[in-house]
Amino acid sequence: MTPKRQLDELVDRFTPEVASIARRALVKMRKLTPGALELVYDNYNALAIGFSPTGRAGDGIFSIALFPPHASLFFLQGAKLPDPTARLRGGGTVVRHIVLENLAILDEPDVRSLIGVALARAKAPLDPTQKRRWIIKSISAKQRPRRPKGR
Repeated sequence: MTPKRQLDELVDRFTPEVASIARRALVKMRKLTPGALELVYDNYNALAIGFSPTGRAGDGIFSIALFPPHASLFFLQGAKLPDPTARLRGGGTVVRHIVLENLAILDEPDVRSLIGVALARAKAPLDPTQKRRWIIKSISAKQRPRRPKGR
């Protein structure tokens, strides 16, 4: 099975609503990150698809993470981003996120500005000539349910 097909099957484990917004968010992020490699981590709590210029998670710029109730856009170096409209959530020392309540959030000017600044400040720049690849980095043997009970 190809890594792309394996990713599709991992996304299918979530509710149709979460899977749909995640797939559409991935399409938008792919357009905004030419040359990114997609690093897939199916962890205990979430499925995360990182966008990185290299195969190293530490160089990642963004990720789309799927949780049972929602998907989020993570800014993997987001704690230092200027956020005048207070869109970013999280209190850690490195990462910030935006819950994707709907796909239109990715087109809002303040979110597009955050994405642009994150790309400009990335540890390593994206190489738009690099062919996109999907790399399955890990699949946790033990996972929380991917759908809320009864769904």
